[in-house]
Amino acid sequence: MAAGMVKRKSYMLLHRASSASSPFLPAFFLSSSRNFSVAKNIDFESGITLQEARTWDEGVSSKFSTTPLADIFKGRKIVLFGLPGAFTGVCSKAHVPSFLKHADSLKGKGAEDIICVSVNDPYTLNAWAEKLGAKDKIKFYGDFDGKFHKLVGLNLDLTGALLGPRSQRYAAFVEDGHIKVINVEKVPSEFKVSDAETLIKSL
Repeated sequence: MAAGMVKRKSYMLLHRASSASSPFLPAFFLSSSRNFSVAKNIDFESGITLQEARTWDEGVSSKFSTTPLADIFKGRKIVLFGLPGAFTGVCSKAHVPSFLKHADSLKGKGAEDIICVSVNDPYTLNAWAEKLGAKDKIKFYGDFDGKFHKLVGLNLDLTGALLGPRSQRYAAFVEDGHIKVINVEKVPSEFKVSDAETLIKSL
């Protein structure tokens, strides 16, 4: 195992024809356990950047600038949560609303920012964040090429749901780049451990 990685258990999604109750991946997924590794630290020297949510015109005027990971995490206490995609079921109906509802409590626990990262372009994320009315309390960043989630070991192939390379559904507390707490769902259609209330209990 590579240095700086810790073992976590996740689940591989497999196709099935039988019905299942899931607002995110309806009717055709079951879980099968596998092991994967989550980084203990976010590597500031990786050269990987994130893209702050914005309109297309804002992207053009900024010359499509991106944000280094150190600018987001270095020397700061951050609540970080990730999800498979903007405008999808659980992400829109439960995951973002959970952190929006409990934003003040998380700030009271010492979080300087609450950040959502998704494998989406920043323009789609911006439209989604505005629709959810979440931009005042949550910062949204795109991981358009999935490199950030590969870096921290939280990438996930959701080709079976026509989503392609995405991320696990998770919530974490990061201090100066060190991942102090992380809760990862067994499957991205579930929302049992990556909610804000569960994270608050760990802080």
